[in-house]
Amino acid sequence: MNPHDAAHALAKALRESVDFKELKDAQTALKADHSARNMLIDFRTEQLEMQKQQLSGIDISSEQEEKLEKLFEVINMNTLIKRFLQAEYRVAILLRDVHKIIGDATGEIIDPELMALPEEETGDEEI
Repeated sequence: MNPHDAAHALAKALRESVDFKELKDAQTALKADHSARNMLIDFRTEQLEMQKQQLSGIDISSEQEEKLEKLFEVINMNTLIKRFLQAEYRVAILLRDVHKIIGDATGEIIDPELMALPEEETGDEEI
């Protein structure tokens, strides 16, 4: 099979999968409820700010962690948000698996030396 045809078939299979359809339905329902939508956006905004802070080398305070944990508990009580997050997680796992399969196949032909990529250390080197 031609790789382009296989890629199109994969895209179609993904769009028609139960996980993708559930995510699309959950997303539509969440967008229709402005309160739930805003709660999720607020949570993700806080989460992103903490990640930026960590990447900048700034310590996260226990108050910030507690605030995010409490926000997560609150949004997790909302059935629309919970359904959306669960569907989003399942799709992420599916896509990760597909990416791994493709990566494993291409990894067989990619030579790290020719790509100027560092080879994996085996731990056998003497110091």
